[in-house]
Amino acid sequence: MSSTDTSKLKILAIIPARGGSKNPPKKNIQPFRGRPLVVHTVEQGLNSTTINRTIVSTDSEEIAQIARDAGADVPFLRPAEISGDMATDFECFDHAVSWLDEHENYQPDILVQLRCTAPLRPIEMIDKAVQMLAADPEADSLRAVIPAAHTPYKMWSIDGPYLQPILSLPEIPEAYNEPRQKLPSIYWQNGYLDVIRRETITEKRSITGDKILAFVMSEEDDVDIDSQRDLDRANERAQKRAK
Repeated sequence: MSSTDTSKLKILAIIPARGGSKNPPKKNIQPFRGRPLVVHTVEQGLNSTTINRTIVSTDSEEIAQIARDAGADVPFLRPAEISGDMATDFECFDHAVSWLDEHENYQPDILVQLRCTAPLRPIEMIDKAVQMLAADPEADSLRAVIPAAHTPYKMWSIDGPYLQPILSLPEIPEAYNEPRQKLPSIYWQNGYLDVIRRETITEKRSITGDKILAFVMSEEDDVDIDSQRDLDRANERAQKRAK
């Protein structure tokens, strides 16, 4: 098997879909192009050429049934204690990996996090990202990023009455006074895609590990739904693409 051949790997997509999302309410099953958001992401996992199993991790029986009807596997309901507003990605993935190992003796090689908030995510993007991680044995994970809208070198905290720069650069004194073009390129993690080795979860006890591959997307391709306004914009963009 070559370093980029994923055909013999167990590649598991995990779609986190809490029932208690509040902005908008029940965000993961809000209608998008006539179907619940979670359905679009389930189909992305099922239609990927690299992913060979797609599960949904949810605490909601309503979401679970919608996901099953769309073709996803829902082997468990996520415990309430790791399904609240402060629940972390690591808790979700650690629970899923542990449950599948204990109950099914199933140990995936690579895990792919597909959030419901990116319904326009191209399937080719998923497959390219999986192949990138598979080809780099030194990498613990891969994360999608876009160029940041603002540079942190011009951001401040306030200490008493005085501003303090968040970051500094030894080679550029007073970086906050320099043109943006002179400052390092900065990227924002947009939640579109994460690809993670199983050992990163089980051994490093992290959702990313130390060596994180960059999957750089264009700002034009970025559609992330965190509010009703984002959902409306995503619907508008989808309609334009369909024309």
